[in-house]
Amino acid sequence: MDALIYILLALTSIVGLAFIVERGLALRWGKVVPPEITGSLAVCKTRDDVEKLRRVCAQKPSSLGRLLMLAADHLDWPKVENVEALQTAARHEIVRLERGLVVLEIIVGIAPLLGLVGTIAGMMNVFGDLGQSGLSDATKLAQGIALILRATLIGLLIAIPSLIAWSYFSKKVEVLAVEMEALCDDFIRRQYRNDKQ
Repeated sequence: MDALIYILLALTSIVGLAFIVERGLALRWGKVVPPEITGSLAVCKTRDDVEKLRRVCAQKPSSLGRLLMLAADHLDWPKVENVEALQTAARHEIVRLERGLVVLEIIVGIAPLLGLVGTIAGMMNVFGDLGQSGLSDATKLAQGIALILRATLIGLLIAIPSLIAWSYFSKKVEVLAVEMEALCDDFIRRQYRNDKQ
């Protein structure tokens, strides 16, 4: 039973580390909001500049690029409809950015519980042995207790970095979402303001 719990803790640790690395790479600022797109967006003042923005967005696939391409493709729609389509697409992009965060959240909850299960299983073994041999060997009892506490410690050492990563990535997704919303809103306002002139 002890071996099974340690195997589960090791697997939990590997999965958590894999998702932390993957989300760390996927949520880099330059990958979600590439500076090339924001630079091209800054000089995109009229409908004539939109084609250049589309080319840059196609060259730099990203969440911001996909949203701007959608908005640019629907500039012939009324502003309200374009904004609604953009908001729907933005929700899909946010879900894509949050992918994997639920796994980290689960690991935060499950790792300490696995450690606790290991602790209980270890205590059952130690007290079972103690019932048979009595208190004659204090060294064996101390080693058993050390083994018991090790499972709890490992569970916490897995959960704590997962909690830190989950909190950090959740906040980063929120900040990226606000930035993309501001950039898309600016693009839409400029394009439809120029249409009225």
